[in-house]
Amino acid sequence: MLNELPGADRAGVPILNLPNTLTLSRIFLVPFLVGVLLVDKSALGGNPEVVARLSLREVLGVTLFLAASLTDWLDGWFARRRGQVTTLGVLLDPIADKLLVCSAFIALAYNRNAQAWIVILIVGRELAVSGLRSLAASLGTIIPASVWGKYKTAAQVVAVTLLILTRPLEKWGKYSWIARWSLVVVLVLSVASAIQYFTAFLRKMPWEGPATGAR
Repeated sequence: MLNELPGADRAGVPILNLPNTLTLSRIFLVPFLVGVLLVDKSALGGNPEVVARLSLREVLGVTLFLAASLTDWLDGWFARRRGQVTTLGVLLDPIADKLLVCSAFIALAYNRNAQAWIVILIVGRELAVSGLRSLAASLGTIIPASVWGKYKTAAQVVAVTLLILTRPLEKWGKYSWIARWSLVVVLVLSVASAIQYFTAFLRKMPWEGPATGAR
């Protein structure tokens, strides 16, 4: 039977399908993104004293980040369209998302392109919510994606892109306040979505233990 074939999910869907390949490619791009964001400009042939135009580091950083972010949308779209939703994909997709976003923010904070305390709160929120949803799933309760969480994800893509581009650019530096405020927006949406997830968790958990016999 198909569901007994090696390399296939329980539902008979091949594990190494297009959606899962896109998810794995997102994980594969993370170390390259971090390397580009942390490498010195001069190592990429740029002059650190001349920032009036985009350096190769910013071009590569934004390209890698947006390409990886695009796979986040494409893997889900192809999985639903092709009916290729697998257990591996369900497990890897949020992990790939967290790796990409948290790595980008940490690298930006290290370069002082983003406020470290905001990045700490954002990364802490990502880990806390992921742990919460995993705990709920282990108890047989699924907490669906929050609408605020989706807004937060979109805001994260915008914020990381702006933070990479505007901070080191002399001609765009006057717009760096937009990047800083976009990071604040991400923080607000992160807190709002975290509250929503924790509220859903508290409502769905069976807090009352099994009834015991009368003595």
